[in-house]
Amino acid sequence: MELLRWKTRIAVLWLILAVGFSAYMFLRFMEPGIIEGIISGQFGRSQSQISEGFLFYLSIFWFIPWIMAFLSLTLKGSANRWTNFVLGLLVAIAFVYGLIESARMGHSAVILVDKSIGFVAAALIVWYALKWPEQEEQIRVAQ
Repeated sequence: MELLRWKTRIAVLWLILAVGFSAYMFLRFMEPGIIEGIISGQFGRSQSQISEGFLFYLSIFWFIPWIMAFLSLTLKGSANRWTNFVLGLLVAIAFVYGLIESARMGHSAVILVDKSIGFVAAALIVWYALKWPEQEEQIRVAQ
């Protein structure tokens, strides 16, 4: 039962990341000039060109947390631990980079808060993945 609780915590953190990314996209559309930029084929103040590659990147970044929420509940043992650790670390690094870029580009405070929460959720996934063997060992001893 404790193992399921541990897996559920990680899965919920992945869901927080997925919902947070959805909120980020919604909030970005609320910023002045974004809609006009999209109509002209560019996204954001960075003037990223909207292309198949850009859309693919966005969809991957959005779907990984949903898939990881499921895998966190279904993968066994070390596969679960290492998958969550590696992807959680990559996502945390992406959030740090995104946070720095957003601050540099002058995005609104709401965007900075959203990315900060995303970083905290990703860091917690990494922390739970690192603590996993200790928790799993306690579960085996209890049984």
